[in-house]
This record gives sequence, structure tokens and C-alpha cells, in this order.
Amino acid sequence: MSAPPVVPASFWDHEPVRRALAERHLGRVIRAYRCHPYHGRVALPQTVVAGWLGITQAQLSRVENGPPLVHLDRLSHWAELLGIPESCLWFALPDQVVAGPSKSQMNTYEEGGTTDRRQFHALAALAGIGATGNLGLLVNQVEPPRAIGMEQVQYAASLVEAFRSADAVIGANALCDAAIQVHRRLSTWAATTTYSRSVGDALQGALADLAIQAAWLAIDADRRAEARPFLDEAVTRARIADDLRVEVRALACMSLLLREDRPAEAVQCADAALRASTGWATPRLRTLLHLRAAHAHATMQDRSTFERQMTRARSEFDGGSHEDDLPFISFVTAEEVTGIGGLSYLVLGQPERAATSFRAVTGAPSAAHRRNAVYYKVQLARAEWWKGDVDEAARVGIEALPLLGPVQSGRVSRLLAEVRSRLGASAGKTPRTRAFVEAYDSVRT
Repeated sequence: MSAPPVVPASFWDHEPVRRALAERHLGRVIRAYRCHPYHGRVALPQTVVAGWLGITQAQLSRVENGPPLVHLDRLSHWAELLGIPESCLWFALPDQVVAGPSKSQMNTYEEGGTTDRRQFHALAALAGIGATGNLGLLVNQVEPPRAIGMEQVQYAASLVEAFRSADAVIGANALCDAAIQVHRRLSTWAATTTYSRSVGDALQGALADLAIQAAWLAIDADRRAEARPFLDEAVTRARIADDLRVEVRALACMSLLLREDRPAEAVQCADAALRASTGWATPRLRTLLHLRAAHAHATMQDRSTFERQMTRARSEFDGGSHEDDLPFISFVTAEEVTGIGGLSYLVLGQPERAATSFRAVTGAPSAAHRRNAVYYKVQLARAEWWKGDVDEAARVGIEALPLLGPVQSGRVSRLLAEVRSRLGASAGKTPRTRAFVEAYDSVRT
């Protein structure tokens, strides 16, 4: 069969199916689905069902017999594909509207102090993007549950996906506090309540993922000092859960964090991630890790090693996407490869090559990665200034200014402020540089 059959409503009342659903383990649900007597006396082969799900037979075997899945995107896609009724599920499907904080809850935050107001704006941002999960966890000072089940693990995983999707579009400023708060709350629950071993392994992995996301948001919000503890914690939790994929993601983010101030350590993190992912890394993941190493080598002014790493990154990227690609590397596109090359040329003192790279990236920006498009637009303005073309730098800066409204990224704002400072101090200001400085000052004050 090329697609799952339409099954009657009574199909889901079969005892093995009901038991698997009650255990909140989609892998066991799939196994019960395959072995259902509705299909005949012989169970559906794993190869057939794996084909429906877009994975291999070996992967399906691991899903059926391993720990419960926690990634909401995969859970939702497979549940819809198999036609599992929403009433049987323990998670929300993407088209289900999730209520944000109530008006009274929002008013309570508005009436509070500075910290409460920051949390209020973070909550408003999450409510606006329709984050999956119970936002009451962020608003109400609820007591920890006596025991943690897969519901809380699913909640943590769904928030990682929500933060990641929102960050790509609106930047990190409005999300960073919310991510830190929910991580703190769920970590407290994990430390003070009880849970089974299988839930514990899944919980450690989900909390590590959430810590990495909080670290990245701190980096993009230009609160870099807050990022390192989250990444140290993520590595520890990933090792407790024996989850190499999460550990590799933490090392990749650590390499990004360290590449400006401690590039030698950034290289070590990228190399460690490459070693840890030997045998299972997809071409896109290897692309990212070689890009991390390339930029760090460029920062150390090691041109030959930088070129070798960039060549490897481009070669891996040509390997294409893969069904096993981790969700967090969706931003590793052709534009990102070109953009990292541009950043590296800039630190190597080659602003002409950097400007060419940034112009290629910003020529066709992606709506799904709007923050990155704005980031590279500002980098183009910086490269033009380093080239000595202050008029072009001002023109690009004027184009970038209106984009900073919907994209709130402290990192991008700091870089554009640098452009304004340099153009404002330029001798013999031109009409265009004056126009940029005036426009910047009117928008940013």
C-alpha cells in the first residue's frame, strides 16, 4: 500500500492501541497499528509503514522500541498521517489554537515592576505567535507536580519548536526572558519531583534542548554572558541522557558563542562535535560544523585552514538535505553558507569579498529566516564602510532601518549602531550619510 488506509472509528478502541495511546508512546502506537487485526492475519511490514512516515525500516524499529518521541513536529505529522483522532492524542495538533495569557493575567504583569514588564512583553510575543503549550506555566506561580509524566516532556519539547520558529522571524529580544523563565521552572520541577526512568531520559534531553535554545536567544539578544551556563548545562544533561545529537547541537552553539573572543576554543568545540557525530551526521549537520570551524580559523587569521574548512562545508552542502536532518539546522541554506563566508572574509580584512557575499545573500531574502536576512543586510553596510564606500554603506543602512521594527535582535541592533557611529564620524559627510544618520536617530530614539 502506498498510503495508510482509512480505518473505522472502532479501530482505535482495540486494546493494544488504547494501551499504547495511554502510555503516550507514539512508537508503541505505531507497532499496535501495524499489528491490528483490521489489516488481516499478518501484520503490516515495518518497511511499508516506514515508507509512509518517510523514514527507513531501521529507524522505525528504533522508534517503536526506543524512548518516547518528544519532537512535536514529528508527532503531529505522523499522527495526522495515520489518521489518529485528536481526542486520542496527548498533544495539540498544529491547527489547534492555544490560548495565551488571559487579559487579567496580562494586566497583573503590566502593573508589576521592570522584570514583570519584560516578562509581560515576552508572554505577549509568545501568545502572538501561537506557541504550543500551556502559557499559564509562565504566568502562574503553580506548584510543581508530585510526579512528571510525558505531558511535561512534550510541553518542553513543543516550546523549543515554538521558540525556534518565532526567533527565525522576529529575533530574540522578545523571547529570551520567556525561554529563561520556562527553563528555570521546568528545571525546578525536574529536580524536585519524581518520574520513571524512561520519562527521566526524555526529560533530560528535552531540558538540554531548551537550555540550548535559551543560550542561542541570549546570544542573539546580545546578552552573551548569560549563554555559557545554559550550554554547560546542556552538555551535562545530554550526557546523562546519552543523547549525542543534543550534545553535538550544544557544542555547535558553544563554537558560535566563543568564536569572537576565544576562537581556538571555538575550533575545539566544532572538532569535538564532528568527532561525536561520526557515523550518523547528515551532510547538512557536517556543513554547519565545518562552517563553525571555518569562521573560527578566520578569526585566528589562519587563512589556509579557513579555506580548507569552507571547501569541506560547500562539499558537504552539495550532499543535499536528508530525512535524518535535525530540526535546528533548517537555517543551513545556500545563503547561510555564503553569509558565513562573508563574515570570515570581513575578519580576514577582505571587505570587497565580504560585500560580494553579503550582497548575494540579501538579493533574495527568505521569509522563513527574516532575522538572518536583516543581519546580513547590516553586515553588508559594515563591509561597504570598511571598503571606504560610505555612500553605499549609508544606502544599505537606510534599507535596513525599517526592517528592525518587526525583527528585534540586540545583536543586529548593536551592529547597526556601529554603522551609525562610523558614518556619523566620517569626515566630509555626504547627503546620503547625513540622511542615514538622521533617519537612524529618529527611529532609534
